[in-house]
Amino acid sequence: MGKTLIMKKNILNGHRDTELTDLGCEQACDMGNKLKNENIQVIYSSPLERAQKTASIVGDILKVDKIIICDELIERDFGILTGKSNSDISKYAGNIIVSDGVQYFTEADEAEGFSALFERAKQILEKIVTNQSNRNILIVTHGDIGKMLRAVFNGWTWEEGLNTPRFRHGDIIELFKY
Repeated sequence: MGKTLIMKKNILNGHRDTELTDLGCEQACDMGNKLKNENIQVIYSSPLERAQKTASIVGDILKVDKIIICDELIERDFGILTGKSNSDISKYAGNIIVSDGVQYFTEADEAEGFSALFERAKQILEKIVTNQSNRNILIVTHGDIGKMLRAVFNGWTWEEGLNTPRFRHGDIIELFKY
């Protein structure tokens, strides 16, 4: 997914709905162009505007009409840290794991825990595989849920999933291909 104006300011979005910047739109175009030869047939997207816009831009480039909005692909709920700066994480959160320069907090008031996020990722992958078997699918989502999707797919724990390289805006992570 492309970059938003709030992300440029190092603000934790979580469930907040923010728009893509011009750079985010460019990143989505780049992603679409990189995927031109992958025969993508269906796109699943988070319900957040920034992901839907990314999915729409990529879908237009790939000529994919079928974009499925999947509520379960929404980013992790950051609870009390939603809308706060990355520099505030240590003020509000406990048990911080640093991986690839990113601070992941496992405890904060009202925040979705990684074990719950991991379970949500399991359910999403089962749903997608059941409904779209033998099709090339693009999932447009966010960093934390993306890491958990990758962890589930690879048979890792959520802790192992956090200790992998982070998703950067516009990254494409291939899980499997038909």
